[in-house]
Amino acid sequence: MSILEDLQWRGLYADCTDLAALTKRLAAGPLTLYCGFDPTADSLHVGNLVPLLALRRFQLCGHHPIALAGGATGMVGDPSGRSSERNLLTPAQVDHNIAAIKEQLSRFLDFNAAANPARLVDNATWTAPVSFLEFLRDVGKHFSVNVMIAKDSVRSRLEGEGGISYTEFSYMLLQAHDFLHLRTASNCELQVGATDQWGNITAGTDLIRKQSGGSLNAWGLVFPLLTKSDGTKYGKTAAGAVWLDAKRTSPYRFYQFFVNSDDADVGKLLRVLTFLSHDEITALETAQQANPGARAAQKALARELTTLVHGADALAGAIKASEILFGGSLEGVSEAVFQDVVGEIPTHPLERAKLEGAGTGLTDLLVHAGLAPSKGQARKDVEGGGIYVNNVRAAEAGRAVTTADLLFGRHLLLRKGKRTYAVLTVT
Repeated sequence: MSILEDLQWRGLYADCTDLAALTKRLAAGPLTLYCGFDPTADSLHVGNLVPLLALRRFQLCGHHPIALAGGATGMVGDPSGRSSERNLLTPAQVDHNIAAIKEQLSRFLDFNAAANPARLVDNATWTAPVSFLEFLRDVGKHFSVNVMIAKDSVRSRLEGEGGISYTEFSYMLLQAHDFLHLRTASNCELQVGATDQWGNITAGTDLIRKQSGGSLNAWGLVFPLLTKSDGTKYGKTAAGAVWLDAKRTSPYRFYQFFVNSDDADVGKLLRVLTFLSHDEITALETAQQANPGARAAQKALARELTTLVHGADALAGAIKASEILFGGSLEGVSEAVFQDVVGEIPTHPLERAKLEGAGTGLTDLLVHAGLAPSKGQARKDVEGGGIYVNNVRAAEAGRAVTTADLLFGRHLLLRKGKRTYAVLTVT
């Protein structure tokens, strides 16, 4: 199966500037392609995985991928897919974000492949030396304002209340210039991206055609935006985006996000976001339909993506943290894994002195942790077998809790029933 056939099977094909010509070119041999990632934050998010993994899919098929970090375009801001003006970043913010994003991009592409190593570039290197007058003469003269206004990314903003600034209006010229530069300097023939980039990408193919007099071929290929079955963007939660940086979204939360994928979405996510084979994905979809409660497809999706983004050790930690919150043993748990657990459940401070010496009664701590309204109820809960200390059932209501019970010298995990947890952290 060709790369284009694989993309179509996975639901990763939305449009192409000339599908027949690109199909013929790909059949002739490897080509160079690129995708850009602007540094709007110091981390990529789940939505960025679609084009990023597409670059990897092309590389696995022998093609030459270029990942572009937008040091120049990040200073302007892309209006695509937005209803309001972006807040401009300072040069220091852009530099910080670029450094972080470059590190993330290097995790997904093979920069040491013998035949077709990936390349990482920053468009500031060729954009910053160009003067404003040079840019207007060499790039701007090839663009009709009428055509620019007709682009979806511009038209939707013009129809809104806030309009669009000249700065963001000019963004497509900068991206078109990127494609032209990479076409002439690196023989890059294809630009890929999500459908919201269609206007910017076609601006680039048009500029290449006009500058070269039609002698240079260039294509654009776009993928559908990653959305849920209800049409909302995937990777967005009530708390915000799901990030690829572990400091922003912990491996545990990242893993749980995909484990909790809706049945209606999981098949598409397996196709779009994993490198599992067609047969493996089909088998998981069949198993999901036969026994939805087992959530085999969701677990496979979460395993594949957590390993891809955070590594095998982080996956093991995320699974262990999940097991803890389902009553699993704490034996062998690292402090880092337990910290993920702490971040998910109510935490209350407790003076260390209360646990020193003879310690404090368990019933008092249950009231302090908010797991019981009174010591009397706490006693009944213990006697009924429904209270756990560090995921071990408490046998006696009169037992005392001491510093010897602390995990990592500072935490105590209390549980009522199957799922009601609280952590006491000594101060």
